[in-house]
Amino acid sequence: MMWQRYVIERAILEATGVKGEVACRFTHTNQTVRAATFTHARDGGTTRTFGHSGVRMRRREFCVLLSGSSALLLPAVSRAQQVGRLYRIGYLGSGSMDPALLEVLRQRLREIGWVDGKNISFEFRFSEGRYERLPALAAELVESKVDVIAASPTPAALAAKDATQSIPIVGISLDNPVRHGLVASLARPGGNVTGVTYGDGPEIFGKDLGFLREVVPDLRRLAVLSNSTGLNHGPMMDILEPAARSFGIELKLFDVQAPENFDSAFDEMTKAAAEALFVFGDPMFGVHRKRVAQLGVQHRLPTMYTNRPHVEAGGLMSYAASFPDIWRRAANYIDRILKGAKPADLPVEQPTKFELVINLKTANVLGLTVPPALLARADEVIE
Repeated sequence: MMWQRYVIERAILEATGVKGEVACRFTHTNQTVRAATFTHARDGGTTRTFGHSGVRMRRREFCVLLSGSSALLLPAVSRAQQVGRLYRIGYLGSGSMDPALLEVLRQRLREIGWVDGKNISFEFRFSEGRYERLPALAAELVESKVDVIAASPTPAALAAKDATQSIPIVGISLDNPVRHGLVASLARPGGNVTGVTYGDGPEIFGKDLGFLREVVPDLRRLAVLSNSTGLNHGPMMDILEPAARSFGIELKLFDVQAPENFDSAFDEMTKAAAEALFVFGDPMFGVHRKRVAQLGVQHRLPTMYTNRPHVEAGGLMSYAASFPDIWRRAANYIDRILKGAKPADLPVEQPTKFELVINLKTANVLGLTVPPALLARADEVIE
């Protein structure tokens, strides 16, 4: 078989120290590999021969090398034998389905050879912002015997991890994965979870407030919309409070744990004379992002969000990691895992691409003048 010849050739290459892309033929006796001729494809076809006065390997040494090289190639051979298999990807979301982001995931998978309906299929489960539904939804995916679970964000990843210790899990847009016990460390995840984080350190909220102050220069009282039952409420407040102090901004927290409480919370913001609003990321807020954006405009509150979909739904502005970039990178993890990699060996990646998005239409409705310098820095201006 061709793969066997390749294994033997790579074993000889390793023993002789020859580098690069090569073609190889060799001769041997029962005890000693006596000669190997290598033609370098990248060196003008230069041929070098090893043998006799060159490199010799005892048969035992050669077999050891051959064994090691074969082990390295077994996953590839195994995959070649599974051509035509349909791999099943389970997708568990704490919020609602976002067709645009799912298309980003599918598109990246197509680019690297995974086509929905051809060699992969999806099983989708969404809790619609109701955390209590996640354990049962995760259990359904495990029972359906999917090959890998993509889970977004942190609450979904935690539910998936609680449901299985064997099925690989790719966490998408994770917050504080070490703190929440999803991974042992970013560099060495251990276990069956890896993926891409959403946050990039405490300075991100300082940048958010800085951009908001450019639009509302005299900002002193800032309302904060959060869900105290969410996993990241405490960590996010720990980051936002010192950032606000550095700007001389007073925070007023409004806790909303159910959608029917949005109206009363915004009424209280007006009574508290809030001059602007900061909305934490939360799956429930994401499901009801249009309603949140409408209430912000209705109550004349310039609002900074921690993710782009809220601005697309009518919110004023956001500065955060790029969701499309995160979902594309998650597809790379799915690819590597389906090809045999283990989550424990794949370091968790942090975001590298950030976006400032401004909804100029909303700014006009609020009667705000967005400084030209800020518009020039925006990655996208929605008009």
